[in-house]
Amino acid sequence: MMEREPFFFGIRHLSPAGAFYLRQLLARRRPRMVLVEGPCDLGDEMVHMRKTQSQPPMAVLAYTKEAPIRTILYPFASYSPEYQAILWCGEHNVECRFMDLPTDVFLALPAREDIPEEEKAGEEERFQVYRALDLRCGEDGHETFWERTLEQAASMEGYREGANLFGRYIRELTGENDRDWEEIRLREAWMRGQIRKAVAEGIPPEEILVVTGAYHVEGLQNWEQMPDPEEEKLLQELPRAASSHTLMPYSDYRLSSRSGYGAGNKAPAYYGLLWEALHGKDPMYATYCYLARIAGFQRKSGSPVSSAEVIEAVRLSVELAQMRGGQIPALRDLRDAAVTCLGGGHFASISLAVADTEIGTRIGSLPEGVSRTSIQEDFYRQMKEWKLEKYRDITAQDLALDLREKRNVASEKSAFLDLHRSFFLHRLRVLGVSFATQGKHVQDNATWAEHWQLRWTPEAEIQLVESALKGDTILQAVAFQMKETMEGAGNLGSMAQVIEDAFLCGMPAAAGQATDALAHKAVDAISLEELARTVERLSVVIRYGNIRQVDEKPLVPVLGRIFYRACLLLPGACVCDDGASNVVITAMQQLNGAALAHDFLDQEGWKAALSQVADRDDLNTRISGFAAAVLLERGLMDTRQLQTEVGRRLSPGMPADLGAGWFEGLAMKNRYALIARLSLWESLDGYLDTLDQEEFKRALVFLRRAFADFTAREKDEIAENLGEIWHLNGSQVSEVLNSVLGEEESGLLESLEDFDFDL
Repeated sequence: MMEREPFFFGIRHLSPAGAFYLRQLLARRRPRMVLVEGPCDLGDEMVHMRKTQSQPPMAVLAYTKEAPIRTILYPFASYSPEYQAILWCGEHNVECRFMDLPTDVFLALPAREDIPEEEKAGEEERFQVYRALDLRCGEDGHETFWERTLEQAASMEGYREGANLFGRYIRELTGENDRDWEEIRLREAWMRGQIRKAVAEGIPPEEILVVTGAYHVEGLQNWEQMPDPEEEKLLQELPRAASSHTLMPYSDYRLSSRSGYGAGNKAPAYYGLLWEALHGKDPMYATYCYLARIAGFQRKSGSPVSSAEVIEAVRLSVELAQMRGGQIPALRDLRDAAVTCLGGGHFASISLAVADTEIGTRIGSLPEGVSRTSIQEDFYRQMKEWKLEKYRDITAQDLALDLREKRNVASEKSAFLDLHRSFFLHRLRVLGVSFATQGKHVQDNATWAEHWQLRWTPEAEIQLVESALKGDTILQAVAFQMKETMEGAGNLGSMAQVIEDAFLCGMPAAAGQATDALAHKAVDAISLEELARTVERLSVVIRYGNIRQVDEKPLVPVLGRIFYRACLLLPGACVCDDGASNVVITAMQQLNGAALAHDFLDQEGWKAALSQVADRDDLNTRISGFAAAVLLERGLMDTRQLQTEVGRRLSPGMPADLGAGWFEGLAMKNRYALIARLSLWESLDGYLDTLDQEEFKRALVFLRRAFADFTAREKDEIAENLGEIWHLNGSQVSEVLNSVLGEEESGLLESLEDFDFDL
């Protein structure tokens, strides 16, 4: 007479042997209901998982409906026992249910980082248990023990008994010391309730098959036991967070422990080979495939591997397995054999091949329209519309865009395909979706060229889902994001960033709103750095306007007003020390770049500001030198004016830090023009001759900085000038200038930079 008890099958969540023997068990027992460990509110996803177009790896993503978004993932590989149970039930018209706590409870439970330190002690206890287990297993760890003992189990009964025993011992060793123990108690109480619920619905217990992690088998076998008063109270008061869920493609890499989710599987692609081996009933199949794939990868990479070496590796892996108490090579044996026979004894030689063979690059797929949020649907629709589907790959691929109109195509859509691709990718960038990473903003100074690197990851899908609260489509979500950024902007730079993003995203309405807000905010701006950065961003937008088919005209008066205000503030900002001078010089470069790019800016006001900074003696001399360099570069200072300024700045009695500092600023631009002026070097030489020893040391600090990034060729030309002045051979002077400082000399100069000469 059959015992009136459910049948409990303990598994590991990514176990080829578990999945294979579970299907055998299901075919033998033919249950009326299968209960699978997993959130009980995800049952509607089973329909989509069974579709022939749905190819694992895949995952169910649950997420909160309100910010801050929290997410949890439930991944499935082809060899997940739960997934195979779901498929079998669909094939045989058997009811299958998830039986764990619903996702709204899991999402409301404290996150790992929110748990107080004193409550994390149980985690160390768990680690201690696994460390002890690793030592007792006699292998390189319990993972190899699991593979050799259970993934290579010869029968369903052997797998079930071994898995249950493994789970029971882990439970006994950790048990109440586990930091998750209270959560585990609640989960098991809930799952026992789901079993009782199925029986109450008229399903005989013996016709229920329960698929759960081996750790939980002992906790569920007393399924008739009602919760104690404490458990009942906790179950009644479970926290909940409004949530939703979606089925999404997953990847082999994400399944691996290297990406944060292991579930006892460090080598998803290799475990896929074990799954294929079980179906082919050839226990050596995974051995042959593993070593052959490493050899194939090496050959493609230009490292010759012979067939004889592969055969030798197979033999060695078998011998290693037998030495370690097994019959069929495990992953440890295969890797050791591959290193010895295919890598010349060096793992580094085959590390990439091992990663490719063990982890893999497979990405799952779902049929169009399956269980996605509206923003995901919009993403995949646009991927298809803008012909980017081939870039949905785990391997990074480059994409070069030409934003100009293509006149040799039939439709307007094709003519501006790359422009619309750019809009789409920039919108993803603003949302923080990591599918696309932009390279250089401008290639070869061409405003029509962009370079992107595209790489699909499950993280990108999660980021899309997290953006669902911002809008139903990517465009709506980006508009919401820009509005939030603009409203929270504390400075002009943030607002200018919104304007630039709006233009790059092809969103003129958002650009107009941000422009109006910027115009009002600019009245109160008092920071030269902030104004200059804003000028630079707006300048980029205006230069890009035509190519992006966005009207940039409303920005012109705003840019003009901000630029004019920056010109007025420049002289006052130059009253600073050398540490702050770098910030001012960067701002001057940004303002000068905008002035060169746009004739409508106040050119006379900019020239007047530069001239004032170059002429005044009460400002930072390094900045004054740089202002003179800008005037020279733009042809606004002639040779006579330069000679006058050199004579004044490098005159006898001028303190070393002021004279050499001015020269450092002057040398930041127009190097070849300066090198060609022999009189400049004569003035510098004459000035240095007037300095005493302490002043000369002080000047060295500034001159060292001034010449730090001169090229060897530039130094050669300076040497020619100095050789002529000193009546020496130019090549000898060049050898000295280009020589590397000795350790003692270098140490001396570095110490001078920090020395306070005024003490």
